[in-house]
Amino acid sequence: MSDYETIIASREGRVQVIQLNRPKALNALNAKLIAEVLEVCRAADADESVGCILIKGSEKAFAAGADISEMADKDYDHIYGVNPFGEWDKIAATRTPMIAAVSGFALGGGCELAMMCDIIMASTTARFGQPEIKLGIIPGAGGTQRLTQAVGKAKAMDLCLTGRMMDAEEAERAGLVARVVEPETLDEEAMKAAATIAGYSKLSTIIAKDAVGRAQDMGVTEGVQAERRLFAGLFATADQKEGMAAFMEKRAPVWKRDR
Repeated sequence: MSDYETIIASREGRVQVIQLNRPKALNALNAKLIAEVLEVCRAADADESVGCILIKGSEKAFAAGADISEMADKDYDHIYGVNPFGEWDKIAATRTPMIAAVSGFALGGGCELAMMCDIIMASTTARFGQPEIKLGIIPGAGGTQRLTQAVGKAKAMDLCLTGRMMDAEEAERAGLVARVVEPETLDEEAMKAAATIAGYSKLSTIIAKDAVGRAQDMGVTEGVQAERRLFAGLFATADQKEGMAAFMEKRAPVWKRDR
């Protein structure tokens, strides 16, 4: 357990857990919180013993949005020149696989942070949305882009232009959420998924994440070519040799980090 002001960071086996911890503000995302999340993500990337990152909030809110009190008095020069969302981009660039466990509100910046993760698992109480239009602005931490990639233009336009919330069932149907579970089992199911990912070769999971991510930026032909290069590259690794040997010998693999 490490001491932070706005998050609780802990380890469960090979899973790095980040719990957003601003309960009085419904986990509104201020600069300090983002900096602390980024610090933990960077440490996880550098630590071979961390195989997955699990980000969660409270039962009431994953994160109800960015902290408006930090932005209300800012002008164009500051927002465009200082680029306060630049640090958020660094979280999105985390190489270690990330799971967001969402219960309650994931709105505005909260929805954007969840979408920076590779898998979103939601409880039936989860509510997603990009309500920035109600404040006279638009999403600024990738919401218009990642939401459109996840749910398509029609649904993204609906959410961004009306500011309405989408429940967990609709979010799963639309492709934003991978799994929906009951609130009392969310932590357990998310940890189970995270532990499964963390149990594999970290190099393999990082490369799998890279390959899937390329599908959003490339056509199928270019994407398949990139996949083939990444696939072939894994045959130069000790974990590929061990994984296939273990399969042939009908035993559990011992990954490089465990030797």
